[in-house]
Amino acid sequence: MSIGELARATNVKIVTIRYYEQVGLMPAPARTEGNYRAFNTEHSNRLQFIRRLRELGFTLDEVRDLLRLSSEKSQPCDDIDRITNAHLATVEQKLRDLKKLASELRALSKRCKGGGRIAECRIIEALTP
Repeated sequence: MSIGELARATNVKIVTIRYYEQVGLMPAPARTEGNYRAFNTEHSNRLQFIRRLRELGFTLDEVRDLLRLSSEKSQPCDDIDRITNAHLATVEQKLRDLKKLASELRALSKRCKGGGRIAECRIIEALTP
C-alpha cells in the first residue's frame, strides 16, 4: 500500500509516518519501480501499535523499547512491566498535579465577582507577583 493508504488505514498523518521512519520506529518499506514506498500489513500493524502507545502517553524512547521487547517473544516480560509501571507512576503524578491545579483555579475563580473591570480583577491580582 502507498503511504497515503497506510495513513488512512491507521489514522496517522503522512508526515508522522515519515518521521517514525526517520527516527527508526518504522522499518523502511520496499520501494516500487517508480521509487514510491510500498507498505505492507506488518507496517500497518506496527504503526497502529505505535499510535496506541503514543495515545497512552508513552515517550518515543519508551515506544522504541516496547517495540524492541515485543519482538522478543520468548523473553520474560519484566522489562515491559518496568516500563509500564514507570509510565503509570508518571501518569498518576500528572493526575495529582492536575487535581491540584483544578483546585487552585477553582479558588481563583471564586475570587472573581464578575462584571467588574480588569483593574479590579481578583484573579489578576492573585496571579500577579
